[in-house]
Amino acid sequence: MSAPPRVLTVAGSDSGGGAGIQADLKTMLALGVHGMSVITAVTAQNSLGVQGAWELPVAAVRAQYRSVVDDIGVQAVKTGMLASAELVEAVAELIGDTAAPAVVDPVGISKHGDSLLAASALDSVRTKLLPAATVATPNLDEVAQLTGVRVESEEQLRGAAAAVLAYGPKWVLIKGGHLSGDAVDLLTDGSEEHWLRAPRHDNRHTHGTGCTLASAIACGLAKGQSVPEAVAMAKEYVTGAIAAGFALGGGIGPVDHGWRFRVGT
Repeated sequence: MSAPPRVLTVAGSDSGGGAGIQADLKTMLALGVHGMSVITAVTAQNSLGVQGAWELPVAAVRAQYRSVVDDIGVQAVKTGMLASAELVEAVAELIGDTAAPAVVDPVGISKHGDSLLAASALDSVRTKLLPAATVATPNLDEVAQLTGVRVESEEQLRGAAAAVLAYGPKWVLIKGGHLSGDAVDLLTDGSEEHWLRAPRHDNRHTHGTGCTLASAIACGLAKGQSVPEAVAMAKEYVTGAIAAGFALGGGIGPVDHGWRFRVGT
């Protein structure tokens, strides 16, 4: 038996299982790749929010990464919560030296509004991490945090994309899910544009959406898809996962990473 494509996630752990490393690995399993992980931080987290977060030492993150990449190898890397400037810079160096596409989800704020990135790390994201990205996938809050550009309408997505591209990623996917109307995202490399639309589902249980989307894109790239092909596939997958999101605890529940397994059951 030959091994499936291998994807490495570099992100924080979500003890509630809806986002972070847990969401990434579930997505990778659902999409038929072998998922591997580098844990950057541990969070105490549930449906109500993040009660605590503890980042790992840079040496521990670097050792996990080298252990996997040097022996097993990767066809794509996805980054999520990196917490501090030191971790951002270390991970940017690691993915920059890896001959595989990198999907960078510049996680700054959790679904519940909790900060997951130190303010002192923002410049490192701009100058070190984004230039190493094959695809960057910021939501509108993260666009504002990184560039100062605030988007209130679909027409402003193009300007947001240009502001993020100025920091050096090859492609940017601006996620317009916080706007009203259909869920509209803009993928562009500065020359070609792809507008992705999906109906908005009346479901508040959307925890882990960003992690899931970025991981799904990495899965597509690992399988040899082009960036537009991988993003279109990921958008379709995450739209189904949002539609099937379910309640857990007393707050916002997760998207359903295994929704395709349960269709018709």
